[in-house]
Amino acid sequence: MSIFANFMTSLLPFISKIYQAPVWRMEIDESSQTLFLEIRDHADKQVSFSALSLQNGDVYFEGLTTPERWLTGIEAAYNGVLLLHNYQSANGPVHKGITAIEAVSGKELWSNFTLAFDHISANGPVVYNAQLQPKKLFLIDAKTGGAVRAYEPVIDQPLDNQIISPELIPATAINNLHLPFAVHANAVHYISYNNFRIVSLHTLLQEHLEQHLFVFNEEGTLLYHDLLHNAIQKMQPEAFVLHNNQLIYLKNRSGLIVLNL
Repeated sequence: MSIFANFMTSLLPFISKIYQAPVWRMEIDESSQTLFLEIRDHADKQVSFSALSLQNGDVYFEGLTTPERWLTGIEAAYNGVLLLHNYQSANGPVHKGITAIEAVSGKELWSNFTLAFDHISANGPVVYNAQLQPKKLFLIDAKTGGAVRAYEPVIDQPLDNQIISPELIPATAINNLHLPFAVHANAVHYISYNNFRIVSLHTLLQEHLEQHLFVFNEEGTLLYHDLLHNAIQKMQPEAFVLHNNQLIYLKNRSGLIVLNL
């Protein structure tokens, strides 16, 4: 990999952390600029949660667990609060209940196992009582769980999370960039953002696939490279997202990297 030696210091990770199990899901709280992670250890059937500040890189908490070891996960985040859910059963996707965790302290603020989550609006979480039919949506206070009022679609618009996902495009569409490897299946994930060109590609090496991430400037100079996966059997989904001038991606499923662009 000596071809990258002159470029590796052009951009350096702002956050770099390795977890003991795969990161299953990430969620960003816009108001507090907090990144929440759900880490699932399949061997021990244990789910844990972590929270980090995207402003200064501080770790608010990690290794946080709930009484429900496995049938739980991240639902959403809003106003400095992480909302978790349980599952009705191990074999189904239906969510049950809501538990609220304070971002900075990791303390449980409230829980309600009759509520079910619907979506996050600009004014807060929209939920319903799963025991009542027909379903009636209402707005709650994320910090207390208390009902605020009935859901009003006109004013309770979905919250814009400011996350930009890459496009899947033919590699030939960006032939102005010198990609150091042959692109498998002629497909790359790509974002053009300000003065940066961000590319994720798969390449075939000794009958196995590797997934790489590259960041170029607008002149085509390579600024950053990372090997995301090696010796994999199939192409992986999109490898990165952009959020408020930050490139966020996972390395080998359990490593979190954030770059400031």
